[in-house]
Amino acid sequence: MAKFLNTTGISYHLEELIKNTKDRLILISPYLQFHKRVKDHLENLNIQKRDIRIIYRENKLQVEESNWLEKQIGIRTSLCNSLHAKCYLNENEAIVTSMNLYSFSQQNNDEMGIYVTKDTDPELYKDISEEAQRLLTISEEIRVSVKKVDKEIEKETEKTISNFEKTKDLSKSKLLTTKELSEITGISSRKVNSWFTDKKLMYKKDEDWITTKQGKEVGGVEKEGQYGKFVIWPEDIAKHIKE
Repeated sequence: MAKFLNTTGISYHLEELIKNTKDRLILISPYLQFHKRVKDHLENLNIQKRDIRIIYRENKLQVEESNWLEKQIGIRTSLCNSLHAKCYLNENEAIVTSMNLYSFSQQNNDEMGIYVTKDTDPELYKDISEEAQRLLTISEEIRVSVKKVDKEIEKETEKTISNFEKTKDLSKSKLLTTKELSEITGISSRKVNSWFTDKKLMYKKDEDWITTKQGKEVGGVEKEGQYGKFVIWPEDIAKHIKE
């Protein structure tokens, strides 16, 4: 029989599920930020040459996560752009839950999930396993490459901030969303968002867009919307995006 889990229960059973893997482990989560204990267990499984597969959605891992995954040669990662499900399973157990494989979620969010074993719920486990396999099939397998802090990007960010500081007049500049900046510049919203993230002016955490210290310096303001936090920017920044 499936077992209901709260946040604490999910964290506990997830760690045990990973630790007890004897053959194959599949981790499905749109966003990734590994807790140290989870990394330790995965490293141990990798040394034992277990079959480890990770499916996620957001291909913008933090530098630390990217570098760690790059070192785990045996762990295979795949991208699924439509992924919203969170599911974790090995050859005997499965957890279907609202919780991302993300340290912040484990420590701060109120989550729910169900825990299933192959022995007590063979049909339910089979259905979960087959759906996980389908997601593996439709996902694009990638090789995470090592990312280093690019000094050139830092210089470009400083230059952008400096140039903007010289020309901005916040008393006259309207605050616009990235969608509105997209309409002004003729550049897609995705590329506008990428411009801000590449310049280290904002970043994405779960479903929220967060402004960095540098982003605040150029006038970025966080707002709460129906679908989470977003950032609005001075209209004057549009000409820097087009440069």
